Amino acid sequence: MPTPNRSGDPQPPAAVSAIGLRKSYGDKTVLDGIDLRIPAGTVFALLGPNGAGKTTTVQILSTLVAADGGQAQVAGHDIATAPDGVRAAIGVTGQFAALDDLLTAEENLLLMADLLRLGKREGRFRAKELLERFDIADVARNRAATFSGGMRRRLDIAMTLVGDPQVIFLDEPTTGLDPRSRRTMWETVRSLVAGGTTVFLTTQYLEEADQLADRIAVLDGGRIVAEGTAEELKAQIPGSHVRLRFTDSVEYLLATAAFPGATRDDENLALRVAGDGGIDALRALLDRLDAAGIRAADFSVHTPDLDDVFLALTGHGTGTGTPLPAEETQR
Repeated sequence: MPTPNRSGDPQPPAAVSAIGLRKSYGDKTVLDGIDLRIPAGTVFALLGPNGAGKTTTVQILSTLVAADGGQAQVAGHDIATAPDGVRAAIGVTGQFAALDDLLTAEENLLLMADLLRLGKREGRFRAKELLERFDIADVARNRAATFSGGMRRRLDIAMTLVGDPQVIFLDEPTTGLDPRSRRTMWETVRSLVAGGTTVFLTTQYLEEADQLADRIAVLDGGRIVAEGTAEELKAQIPGSHVRLRFTDSVEYLLATAAFPGATRDDENLALRVAGDGGIDALRALLDRLDAAGIRAADFSVHTPDLDDVFLALTGHGTGTGTPLPAEETQR
C-alpha cells in the first residue's frame, strides 16, 4: 500500500529507504546518520566531493559493506536481515568496468547469466537482447580488451541488467568518458527509468545530476546537507542577476547612477543588477533604463546553477575535498 504523505495523498512506494545510516573507519566518520527515501521508477542522484561517502553509501545499500548503525531497505528487503533478497533485486555498476578482457562481449554476458543461474536458453536470449539494446551486437565476438571507454561502460551496464534488476546503483558511471559517450550513457539511464527501473546515481558531474535526476541529495562531511529537485536546490541560493554591458563610458556612468546598488565592473563597463531573473523583473529593469534614456549594448540573465548550489553548501567544488582513509578509497 502506498504511504500517505502529509497532505493525505498517497506516496509512490519506496525502492530505497534508509534511516540514520552510519559508518566509520577507525576514527574517521564516513556517514554520520543519513536518511533517504527514493520512490520506485525514478532517478536519484547523490552529489558530493571526493571522500564525501558516496561510494560507501552504495556499498552499504548493496550489502557489500555492513553499516555501523541505522536501517535500510532496498526493493522491500532489509539490508541487514535479508541481504540475499537485496542482491537478487539489484544491479551494481562501479566506477571501473568489471569486465573480463580475455572474453568477448557476448561471453561476458553469458558468464553473468551463468552466475545468476539463468537457464542456457534464457541466458542466450538475454545476452542477444542486451547486445542489441546497447548497440554492441556488431562487436559481440570481439574481446572486451579492444573496446573503447564508452563501449566498455555500455557493456558493463548491460552485464548489470542480465538479471533484470529492480534497482540499479551506478557509482560515478561516466567518470573518464568523453562528452559523446557520457551523453550516450545518459540516454541509457533514461531508457532504464522509462522501463520502470529505479536508478541510484552517484556523480561528481553537476550537469549529469541536473539532466537525469528526479531528486538530488548533496552529501558532505558524512551528512546530507540538502535534498530536493534541481530547481528546488537552485531556488535556495541567492544570486540571480542581470548583467548590463555598455560600450559608451557616459552611458555606463549614467547607469551606475540609475542603479546605485548594482555591482560595478569598470574595466568592462558592465553592471550586475540583482533580481529574481523573472520576466516581470526584467521588464521593470528595461523600463527603468528607457525612462532614464540609457541604452545598454547588451544584457544577459544569470541564475544560480547546481555548481553555485554545491559551492554554497559545501564550500568547495566536486573535485576537491579531504581524502578518505585507505579503507574508503579502496572501495
